[in-house]
Amino acid sequence: MSEETTEVPAGLRTVADLDLKPALEAVLMVVDEPATEEHLSKILERPKRQIGKALRELADEYAIQGRGFELRVIAGGWRFYTRPEYAAAVERFVLDGQQARLTQAALETLAVVAYRQPVSRSRVSAVRGVNCDGVMRTLLQRGLVEEAGAEPETGAILYRTTNYFLERMGLRGLDELPELAPFLPEAEAIEAETQEAVPSFDPDAPDADDGPTSGHD
Repeated sequence: MSEETTEVPAGLRTVADLDLKPALEAVLMVVDEPATEEHLSKILERPKRQIGKALRELADEYAIQGRGFELRVIAGGWRFYTRPEYAAAVERFVLDGQQARLTQAALETLAVVAYRQPVSRSRVSAVRGVNCDGVMRTLLQRGLVEEAGAEPETGAILYRTTNYFLERMGLRGLDELPELAPFLPEAEAIEAETQEAVPSFDPDAPDADDGPTSGHD
């Protein structure tokens, strides 16, 4: 008597029964932040080495096929990104004529935090030469910077960039930040002039220098 084999209905298949590459694609399509190989290994019940190999193969396949997206390692995890040469099409679709970018003041403040972290608000303000409290609140609200403890000497709160910052900048880590040397002399000169009398700003005071802080930074 021969044994009959029946296919397991899709609804009854376990995660471990799924084809690995399509399963990875399905998960990566819905992630809100880069997914680590360790996390994907737990979710899909496969060895981490197997997960890593499949991800690299998928990334190579997309590149060879010239797809409009690519699979990259960013901030310690994997995520789909628009291929750079098609960024203009995506930007036009997403923005549709509306600008949702950071102001110059916010970009300058973010740059100081990125290169000087961990750093206090007063030190950032000293480097920029203006009160940055309002802009810092905006960067905190947007998840680009976060608190990183307190300065031992003064007790001032220190700030650093987040993984979300790395993700938005397309960086694997802070070591991939552009070289600061060409701009360093000017920044050092500004800080040297203000370091001896770093102003103490009230975080809740109106932000006269950087303008309104209603979320447009």
